[in-house]
Amino acid sequence: MSTLHRRLTAGAALGVLTLAPALTTATAAPDGPGPRYTEGADGAGDPYLPLAGNGGIDVRHYSLDLDYTPPGPDPAPLEGWLEGTATLTLTATQDLRSFNLDLRGLTATEVRVDGKPMSFAQEQGNELVVQSRPMLKTGRTVEVVVDYEGTTTRPLDLEGALYGWVTTRDGAIVTSQPDGAATWFPTSDHPTDKATYDFAITVPEGLVAVANGLLEGSRTADGRTTWWWDAPDPMAAYLATATVGNFELHEYTTASGVPVIDAVDADLPESASANLALTDEMMTFYEGVFGPYPFVAYGAIVDDDSVGYALETQTRSFFSRTAREGTVAHELVHQWIGDDVAVERWADIWHNEGWATYGTWLWNEEQGRATADEAFQAVMDRPATSDFWQLEIGDPGPLNLFHSAIYSRSAAMLHALRTEIGDDHFFTLTRTWLQEHAGGTASTQEYMEMAEEISGEDLDHFFEVWLFTPEKPTDW
Repeated sequence: MSTLHRRLTAGAALGVLTLAPALTTATAAPDGPGPRYTEGADGAGDPYLPLAGNGGIDVRHYSLDLDYTPPGPDPAPLEGWLEGTATLTLTATQDLRSFNLDLRGLTATEVRVDGKPMSFAQEQGNELVVQSRPMLKTGRTVEVVVDYEGTTTRPLDLEGALYGWVTTRDGAIVTSQPDGAATWFPTSDHPTDKATYDFAITVPEGLVAVANGLLEGSRTADGRTTWWWDAPDPMAAYLATATVGNFELHEYTTASGVPVIDAVDADLPESASANLALTDEMMTFYEGVFGPYPFVAYGAIVDDDSVGYALETQTRSFFSRTAREGTVAHELVHQWIGDDVAVERWADIWHNEGWATYGTWLWNEEQGRATADEAFQAVMDRPATSDFWQLEIGDPGPLNLFHSAIYSRSAAMLHALRTEIGDDHFFTLTRTWLQEHAGGTASTQEYMEMAEEISGEDLDHFFEVWLFTPEKPTDW
């Protein structure tokens, strides 16, 4: 196998989103002893989003108890009110005198570690810094409880798109890619720190709160309804949701035994969600390509409000206003690639979006429409002078995570790889990749190495041309 040398994140401009000024809620604790105990890092080390995630901790589980009141109809300001208690089970991965969690735009009012109140501060508009007393030794697991509250608005990501806890008149749309989870709960907001979740979401009676996984039940008292959800599969924070609205729930089981819960806004016409009826057939098809569906449940949320995009929220894909067939397929593919196997760094996003796009090509071919070859050729028909080819999709930079080339050029790269190494090796690579990285993350480097190992070919030039050269591929 050749030596693969890559510029996976070199030269990318850094970007940090700040939605609120720093808030301080407690005085600093005294310094701890010696250098053995250190401060946990304020980020997970991702060059694209330096303050996303945290160092020194591994969050194992989140229990989120949320109480939310939406703004109601005009002329009320488009602002909601959220009170939350987040209970995190986390393990120290180094000796810590303090550790960080991501929290933005909301105010922490109390922090307890194993039941004891702790000093804390909110810094840089994004960081909740907790001074742990006693300090945490490597390997120690503790329960961290954060009480917090605040006004919810309509946050924007680095590209100016709505994300995070997006307030709507009758509830909220919660879609957090890439680092918007911190707008609604204290978290380690990076895919490398996956955890399991449970939710208790209380909203005004008549509204439905929809989260990930399985619905455990609901109860109404004093004009408010609490909805309980359980998500036992490891999940990146940006894939968690707690969307609230005027939803009707539809439940069934796929041919392979996967429970499906769809939440469709009652104000939408039937045509808006009609394509969800294809989910069972799509599930059967994609299980044939990728292997068994990886989670305890699936479903969709279709809201009559819009954030301008769909998102593969884990086990419950989100759609703005209508669920188009191609998008239904795209978000289902993401459950395997993007959700079950997540990016190691955001520079690796080509693999998520390329496979979701390519998976849609495969579905279209299965339905007797354009073949994958024809879809590939349509991409390659773009002139070499087009700006489409000027992006290095293996290292696009933080402002190009959702550039069209990340979708179509990446899908074309996968088809070119399939042609290069043959169907047997290509689909063996895909299934092996998913099996070996199930429930975790993986990098571009690891993908390239596995492709060479399974195919037995030197693919150094192939990947250089397709992933790291900002021009139209002509010779690979």
